[in-house]
Amino acid sequence: MKYFLNGYMGAGKSRIGKLLSEKLKYDYVDLDDQIELIEQTDIQNIFQTKGELYFRKTENKVLRDILEKDGDMVVSLGGGTPCYGDNLQWIKNVPEAKTVYLKATVSTLTNRLFLEKVHRPVISHLETKEDLEEFLRKHLFERAYYYNQSDVIINVDDKDPEEITAELLSKLK
Repeated sequence: MKYFLNGYMGAGKSRIGKLLSEKLKYDYVDLDDQIELIEQTDIQNIFQTKGELYFRKTENKVLRDILEKDGDMVVSLGGGTPCYGDNLQWIKNVPEAKTVYLKATVSTLTNRLFLEKVHRPVISHLETKEDLEEFLRKHLFERAYYYNQSDVIINVDDKDPEEITAELLSKLK
C-alpha cells in the first residue's frame, strides 16, 4: 500500500506522515525532501533561482519515480503537488495507492504559518496576518477541488499529531 498525504502547507503532512509510517512500519518519503536531495539545494532556493515551473517539473518527475517503487510507504506530498499537471491522476492510477487530505481551516493555517512564513517561498512576501489569511483563503478555494478528491479526509484543527494519526489509522482499516 502507498498512502499519499496531501493538504495545504502547514496542515501537518510531514509530521503526520512520519508518525503514520512508524505506526504502520512503512517506509516514509517526503516529496520535498527528495527534491532537495536530488537538486542539492532547498525548495526556497529552487523557487528563487530556477522558478516555480522548473520546481513543478522536477516535482512531477520525482513523484513518478516514487510511484514506480515497490513496497509499502507513506508519502508526504507538497501542498501544491496534487494541483499541478497530471500529478493527482498519476497517483489515482496506482491501484495500491490511497490519498489522504489533512484538512485545516484558514484560521488554523494562518496561525501555524505566520511565524514561519520566511521559510515558505510561496508566502514569504506577505507582511501581515491579514494578507496571509486572504492569500490562504484564495489558495484553498483554488486547491479544494483537488484536495477533496482524496480517498480519506481528516480535519486536523484543534487536534494533536497523535490524535490525527490514530483517527487516520482507524479510517484506513
